[in-house]
Amino acid sequence: MVPPARSGLFDLASLGWDDSFAAALPPGAVPGRVARVDRGAAEVLAADGAHQVRYSAKVRRLAADDPISLPCVGDWAAMRLIMPERRYELEAVLPRRTAFVRGGVSRDSRGGLSGDGQGQVLAANVDVVFVAEPAVHGSDPADLGRVERLVVLAWESGARPVVLVTKADLLPQGLDDLLKDIGGVAPGVDVHALSSVRGQGVDLVRGHLSSSGTAVVLGTSGAGKSTLVNALAGARVMETQQVRAGDGRGRHTTVRRELFALPGGGLVIDTPGIRRVGLYDIGDGVDRVFSDVEDLARDCRFADCSHGTEPGCAVLAALASGELPERRFESWRKLQREAAWMARRTDARLREEEQRKWKIIHKEMRRSGRNRP
Repeated sequence: MVPPARSGLFDLASLGWDDSFAAALPPGAVPGRVARVDRGAAEVLAADGAHQVRYSAKVRRLAADDPISLPCVGDWAAMRLIMPERRYELEAVLPRRTAFVRGGVSRDSRGGLSGDGQGQVLAANVDVVFVAEPAVHGSDPADLGRVERLVVLAWESGARPVVLVTKADLLPQGLDDLLKDIGGVAPGVDVHALSSVRGQGVDLVRGHLSSSGTAVVLGTSGAGKSTLVNALAGARVMETQQVRAGDGRGRHTTVRRELFALPGGGLVIDTPGIRRVGLYDIGDGVDRVFSDVEDLARDCRFADCSHGTEPGCAVLAALASGELPERRFESWRKLQREAAWMARRTDARLREEEQRKWKIIHKEMRRSGRNRP
């Protein structure tokens, strides 16, 4: 858990509190930062210490209609003191500055996209997203497609992505080539080699955090996320496990998201291993990560080129010449299709919500008409 100051209290400024959050705080409410959530309750860090806080009825109602509004790790919350029990209740989530949202996308039995179109916030008010990708994962090499997807979502969150090639000590040969490959699929993003057990690259990682900045570490199980958190904290604050015997893959050591304050300043959110992260609300994240493909597409003869069989397609020409790798093209097309599906699904959900709202309004109008003298 987050280590308190010597007085047992918390300095809210060191947790990221500032004037913009203060301006959104309801009158008479007490501010606190969510460090952990667990089934209708949260551990919140306030100026007078850490509190286990249950959600108000209002928060539960909002969450029933929109899971995105549920409190999550990193949120700033407004709490109200309940008397005579003298306990806090979480009555509102303050507007988020950034939010890393996972979309509810999965594959159905026929291999198509399915899901409810709703999302889940993995972390909020984050300044930096550390994308942890192991140099080797069991017998598998680093997954460039996973890096692309997580960097897309990091840009969409509003935070700044940084890619960490973890367990670099396990790849004594070919590491420079891997760093170059990852830099190619994450243009404009800092990429660092990291070996937490040897201390390699930890200072570079720490340098991305300000004294009150917040980072979240995301990646697959066995990527070394908890080991990195321990290295940044200078203490064993998270349990770690060796990779599984047989396939060399990681176990799920972290079972929930949790926020930690670092001794030298800054905060970090550790997360469970991510198997698959669906897109949610897509803006320009795909364009930023796949700027090379987007540049090629602008040179196509037809503005509405589908990059399939059209003549004068610059993307197909780049594929034929080897300038554009097939893997990257397929990754780009997959994310484009998923983003389009999520947009259609979200539009359908919004239409259903609008229709439901008007049904309620018309019902109330008819009821009022019947009761009119």
